[in-house]
Amino acid sequence: MLSESQVLQLLSPFGLALTSAQLGCLLTYLDLLLRWNRKINLTAIRTPEECVTRHFGESLFLARWIKLEGRLLDIGSGGGFPGLALKIAFPALAVTLLEPVAKKRAFLKEVARACQMEFVEVRSERLEDFIRREPLVAYDYATVRAVGQLKRLVQGAATRLKAGGHLCLWVSGEQAASLIGAEEWFRWEQPILLPLARRREIRVGIRMGSQPT
Repeated sequence: MLSESQVLQLLSPFGLALTSAQLGCLLTYLDLLLRWNRKINLTAIRTPEECVTRHFGESLFLARWIKLEGRLLDIGSGGGFPGLALKIAFPALAVTLLEPVAKKRAFLKEVARACQMEFVEVRSERLEDFIRREPLVAYDYATVRAVGQLKRLVQGAATRLKAGGHLCLWVSGEQAASLIGAEEWFRWEQPILLPLARRREIRVGIRMGSQPT
């Protein structure tokens, strides 16, 4: 298992300022991720060092650019990146995690329990089903990482964001190019280039107008 000092060294390229309590939560999360990953497919990354940089570092890097407050919807949570990882930096953030796979939902709930995270809701729906079942719920932020059918998800996320809400996408440069045409819903900020990554970035879109139906 990695030590706090090793984690801090691995995260140094991301310029994150984490407290001892936040580092402890990260290490608890990391330990669960590695142990559960031996039984269920949470991530293709197997080493603790790369999990720290690729999953935690890249997820938490958003905290350097945006202070998350209010409610966040994480679409296709998987192992909890970025949505649940962002709870480490913003413990008061209310997070809803959409994950259709039961074993992955069990993992997400165990991380929230072990890290004593409050205001975490784990839902079984895919985005389109969630939209139908919760037509009046609106969020301040939505996050998407490592999922397909990006353009469809962008349109769906637009229906759940408040006007002025933020859609945060962890994408490749090629995926970012596919966002051309989504200006109907979002004003896209300049890309946030991820440290240690050649072709991965965070794209942030600001929801325009009123919440659609």
